[in-house]
Amino acid sequence: MKKIMLMAAIVLSALLSSLSAQILNPVRWEVSSEMTSPTEGVIRYSATIEPGWHLYGTTLPDGGPKATSISYDRMEGVELVGELVPSQAPVEKIDMTFNFKLNWWEGDVVLSQKFRLKDGSKGYAVAGVITFQGCNDGSCIPPTREPFEVVSEGFAGETAAEVEPAQNNEVSVASSEASSSAVDWWKPVVFPDNGETTSQNIADSSWWYIFIWGFVGGLVALLTPCVWPMIPLTVSFFLKKNNNRAKSIRDALIYGGGIIVIYLGLGLAITMIFGASKLNDLATNAVFNLAFFLLLLVFAISFFGAFDIKLPSKWSNGVDSKAERTTGLISIFFMAFTLVLVSFSCTGPIIGTLLVEAASVGNIAGPAVGMGAFALALAIPFTLFAIFPSWLKEMPRSGGWLNSVKVVLGFLELALSLKFLSVADLAYGWGILDREVFVSLWVVIFILLGLYLLGKLQFSHDSPSDYVSIPRFFMALVSLSFAVYLVPGLWGAPLKSVSAFVPPLYTQDFNLYAGGDFKEFDDYDEGMRYAAENGRPVLIDFSGYGCVNCRKMEGAVFDTEVISGIIRDNFVLIKLMVDDKTDLATPVTVNENGKDVRLVTVGDKWSYLQRSKFAANSQPYYVMLDNDGNVIEQPYYYDENVEKFGEWLGRGIKNYSDGK
Repeated sequence: MKKIMLMAAIVLSALLSSLSAQILNPVRWEVSSEMTSPTEGVIRYSATIEPGWHLYGTTLPDGGPKATSISYDRMEGVELVGELVPSQAPVEKIDMTFNFKLNWWEGDVVLSQKFRLKDGSKGYAVAGVITFQGCNDGSCIPPTREPFEVVSEGFAGETAAEVEPAQNNEVSVASSEASSSAVDWWKPVVFPDNGETTSQNIADSSWWYIFIWGFVGGLVALLTPCVWPMIPLTVSFFLKKNNNRAKSIRDALIYGGGIIVIYLGLGLAITMIFGASKLNDLATNAVFNLAFFLLLLVFAISFFGAFDIKLPSKWSNGVDSKAERTTGLISIFFMAFTLVLVSFSCTGPIIGTLLVEAASVGNIAGPAVGMGAFALALAIPFTLFAIFPSWLKEMPRSGGWLNSVKVVLGFLELALSLKFLSVADLAYGWGILDREVFVSLWVVIFILLGLYLLGKLQFSHDSPSDYVSIPRFFMALVSLSFAVYLVPGLWGAPLKSVSAFVPPLYTQDFNLYAGGDFKEFDDYDEGMRYAAENGRPVLIDFSGYGCVNCRKMEGAVFDTEVISGIIRDNFVLIKLMVDDKTDLATPVTVNENGKDVRLVTVGDKWSYLQRSKFAANSQPYYVMLDNDGNVIEQPYYYDENVEKFGEWLGRGIKNYSDGK
């Protein structure tokens, strides 16, 4: 019997452990107080934050995540002095989902609140609630309230534990209008053991993605007037300097390697000077984005031929003379450095844009991979032409086509610069670059680019042309087609292929788009009743107004035609916002883990439903139910893979049909 009881205890313990494994508690608080003088003291709110999570700051704009705040229910013998003071400044970043500046702490922090004893006070008692929200790269916990109390020694009053609690009539959490089966809808569930839950760990940006774009950037830079003419000049230099072909090839290989080393060293130096995290902060900083917009705008105007941007000639002349006077590896290195300096006016904007994007990965490898790939694309042609000098005869000669490449780059730089202006505009709330204004500018830019490629638009440095070459024709076709693709975006089309560049849809003043439009309920009991009456399975979306990844899932998954069609045709969608601050008509007191918990808002109610029924408290969180409130498939967490989400919905539909 003892063995049986022991085994049962182990099984029960494992079951409870598995049920509670989804309850996240990434931020833990300790509250203490001390007197710093006979009449003054300080209350310290110490937050311990788990690695990978962050706690939002005390000042956030409306419409985003929940800021950390402290409210006081009881304050005896003291009065507060000044504001909360954090032990360290929070990190500030532009969040591209909410499109405004947010701030948070990524490590442990202590919030200090000074107070002063009231006249004649023999002690003090302070009680209240800390309200906070934490997130990581994959999920968020709902706004959470942590009660606290600090009492000084010798306090003559009653502590919170001694105060007679107010009488509250405990009310059923379920709607009073619910049917008799509503109680079953709220009962805890056991998930079927038919596979692992679907979740995704958000990794750093793909090195392959950065490498490919860096390599493409190097190939584009290769075709500019600053770099292309250097190929025959440099190869001729090596061939003339060495009569020995084998030595010429070796020197050319070293030269190509020198280019890679210089650019790679430049990327690493910039990252080490500013720091990888600082570069990431700069990439999302409003002032930096505004400065980068102006920089790209100046470069674009330069590419159009208004003026030339060059480094001081004495720099390149000095390095070039060093190459002439020295020999061996040092000479080759100075030749490579000369190329870097001479080509700056063409490669500068490409390198700058590449570093900004690569730095977003948040560590030193991003800029290193990007700059290495950029340099590799530049170095390969020099090396190959040195090995096969006869290819130089087949290489297109410098001419007007190089200036055309430069002008095309000017158009692209002009279009790209608007992305950085958009970030600054959203951060400062200027409202000068709403979505339709941004898209309109892009439409005009790419139409003008198409006309330029067709020879209908010319700049002062352009060579006259009697015909349009086949490559120019196809590039014009691509540019004009892209402009046509953008036109529906003026009326709210999602433009998913460029959604990372254009401002969000909520800045659109006139929106005819109805993607992802399907009936959804914001009340659990009401949605369950409707599903039971119509014989449909239920899809519950636990979300939040301040949940970044919830917005990402909506845009990347729910708004797709495939997923919205599946949900519309097969499910009753219930979307529950766990941070909804609407007051309940009647506050509800529930017993949770041996403690009385008072549910005051609609968000409190849905957060309690998620905790009590599904043993989870993070968002986004998706679960499918039958009409009795039982789960029909494992839950789904944050994962923007549309195919996976569709397969998950398909399994739920099949399980629902099989269970009928």
